[in-house]
Amino acid sequence: MDDAVPFGGRAYLGWLGLLAFARGMDLLSTWVASPNLVLEGNPLAKWLRWRGNIALSIAVSGVFALWPLPAVIIATTSVLVAARNFQQAWLMRSLGEQSYRLWHVARLEDARVPLYLACLAGQTALTALVGAALIYFSPGDDVPMGIGIGIVGYAGAVAFYTLLSVWRIRRAMG
Repeated sequence: MDDAVPFGGRAYLGWLGLLAFARGMDLLSTWVASPNLVLEGNPLAKWLRWRGNIALSIAVSGVFALWPLPAVIIATTSVLVAARNFQQAWLMRSLGEQSYRLWHVARLEDARVPLYLACLAGQTALTALVGAALIYFSPGDDVPMGIGIGIVGYAGAVAFYTLLSVWRIRRAMG
């Protein structure tokens, strides 16, 4: 699976379909949760706005559909991000983006930072552990290994963007 698949061939179209679905779910879940991108944690995604994010997703899907292992990694991470977005999207939409943001900031102000960080570490470390187990127990099989790498990547993204968000909020609080 290390080799590229032919552009336009059956395998390419299959990987393209997988990536288009996964990236589409990431974009859809983001739109459901934060249509104005007020709650978007990724500064690049916020800067690109919707048209730029859609164009980037199309380009990423078109290019990485050529290589199955990166396609599996990207698809896994994208689907997990979408699932996380959908988990709280109902609350974000019902409160409104700005009200949810203010509510979330207030909860962070009330929380003890070490407890919050310990919970984040537990969440991301346990998630990464599942991915690491898949990687470890999949010698020679690229699909489970790619899923494992995608899970570890997702855990890293959650940790990174959550810490970035908390750092910004704490900095703004003074």
